[in-house]
Amino acid sequence: MKSKTVILILRIIVAVILIQTLRFKFTAHPDSVYIFETVGLEPVGRIGIGILELIAGVLLLIPKTVWAGATLTLGLIGGAIMMHLTQLGIEVKGDGGVLFYTAIVTFVLSAIILYNNRKAVPFVGKRLSF
Repeated sequence: MKSKTVILILRIIVAVILIQTLRFKFTAHPDSVYIFETVGLEPVGRIGIGILELIAGVLLLIPKTVWAGATLTLGLIGGAIMMHLTQLGIEVKGDGGVLFYTAIVTFVLSAIILYNNRKAVPFVGKRLSF
């Protein structure tokens, strides 16, 4: 399988992960409300982060903006991982750590996507062409 095809599949996987969580954030699912109340960001943070995740998911699917989508995803998911490690814990409401491990996978895949698209990053991309 060619590298471009693999990266496209990774982009789609990350976009689907980001976009599928929006129904929980935008419908005020009790688990989502619990998470954001615990970290002190309910409701503005829940809605705001949901909007940013939607933007990141869309950017990942547009070839010219993949780098921006991956960068935004790294920031958002990096924040989620930190919240798990500092305030929420790995397991949230008996989920067996699914949210945390999904965040780790999403973070790693986004890093791979960004590395693969590093030359497209404005201002620094050409310097990163190693």
